[in-house]
Amino acid sequence: MKKGLVVLLILAVIIAITLFSGKGFYNDVITEEEKISEQWSKVESAYQLRLDLIPNLMKVAERYAEYEQETFKIVTDARSKATSIQIDPSNITPEQLEQFKKVQGSMTSALSRLLAVFERYPDLKANENYKELMNSLDRVEKRIKVERDRFNESITPYNTMIRSFPNNLYAMIFGFDKKERFNAVKGAENGVDVNDYRSN
Repeated sequence: MKKGLVVLLILAVIIAITLFSGKGFYNDVITEEEKISEQWSKVESAYQLRLDLIPNLMKVAERYAEYEQETFKIVTDARSKATSIQIDPSNITPEQLEQFKKVQGSMTSALSRLLAVFERYPDLKANENYKELMNSLDRVEKRIKVERDRFNESITPYNTMIRSFPNNLYAMIFGFDKKERFNAVKGAENGVDVNDYRSN
């Protein structure tokens, strides 16, 4: 009888420790997920700043480059697709991230094409509004890179936590999966370098 009671007490202690550890793990993972979500919102905000600059840039450009309608259409279409992507930061799937990267990569490509076209118009490059918009674009591109890097950095503690033993067992029980990092599509790693399109 006493032996059975001792066994039950030992089991109860093990279960209590497990539940307590699991609760601590769960709360820690939720904290890390919130950090990732917060950082992802900063990534989206940085990309949105770029999208917000494009209409003003095109408005200034159209006064000087009225015959570049095909390029303007490509940029407008790319911007439209980029603004249509909505991602739930608390549940970013690899597929959603890939789609986001693809449309932003297309936007980067279209913007690069637009800036290359501007090189043919010296009067446009001399315009003060254009210069200010280019400076703003340069700052935004740098911010995009910074926020993407910080997003990737925010994922490391989370992935390490859920893959370490015995946390990986709790992760399996609670359904926590490894998060994907933001790896830019080929050719878009550094965004648009506006310095490539400035006069010497």
